Amino acid sequence: MAEIRGTTGMLSQAEQGLKLFEAQAGTAAEYDKAEAEKYKAVIEAKIVTLENEAALLTGKDNKKERAAKGKEVAELKAGQQYVDACKIVKGLEPKFGYFVTKEAVLPDAPVSKPEEDETKVVSSKKETKKETKKESAGLSPAETKELENLKQSIVERKTILKEQGMSGGQQNKDEEVVKMVARMNELKEKQEPGSTKKEKDAKKDKKTPLSAEEQKEFQKLQGEIEIYKAKLRTEFGYSNKDIKADPDLQEMESRIAAFQKRS
Repeated sequence: MAEIRGTTGMLSQAEQGLKLFEAQAGTAAEYDKAEAEKYKAVIEAKIVTLENEAALLTGKDNKKERAAKGKEVAELKAGQQYVDACKIVKGLEPKFGYFVTKEAVLPDAPVSKPEEDETKVVSSKKETKKETKKESAGLSPAETKELENLKQSIVERKTILKEQGMSGGQQNKDEEVVKMVARMNELKEKQEPGSTKKEKDAKKDKKTPLSAEEQKEFQKLQGEIEIYKAKLRTEFGYSNKDIKADPDLQEMESRIAAFQKRS
């Protein structure tokens, strides 16, 4: 009997150890992939139906109805639940919290000794000072993430507007696009002071020859402009007039002009 009691104690210790390990390691969230696949299939079937209906609405007389179908398709594709369904099917984390069957459990913070805590406090203060200096000279991590999200949001918004039948010029004047572009330029300016200024603001540098690094940036920017112009034509349906009025392209061309004056 003593042997059995001893074995039971060992098992109990093992269970406690396992629980402790799980608490320290944390657990990932769980998702209903089958339900996500089902929802994705339903929405995509609706999208195909709408696109087929829009294809039958040819000619100028049906332009409004065709645009309305395109708007419905865009709204379905931008739906939060559909976005999450696509992400889960691809094995990614959902953005909006749909199809979650079990929330993720964050790992417990390790317990440290008092002397270790003192060392961490001193180290943390030093790191905070370093971070403050870095952030004052550029973007904070949150602002960097915001900038990347803005770029993506602008592209997504213009895609929706294009599917609604808007021209490139109309897309640029959209209230949401204008606000996002303004904020994006504000962050770009903070990240790299002078990057969004026009050609006349670069006169101070015109007599300074380009460094090797600037020469590489100049050549890279030339290639990026050509790629961006092609994207505006093919993906967003911009005319030449719309392309010239695009604020992002104007900003890139102003930088090119500044480089050309110094090269």
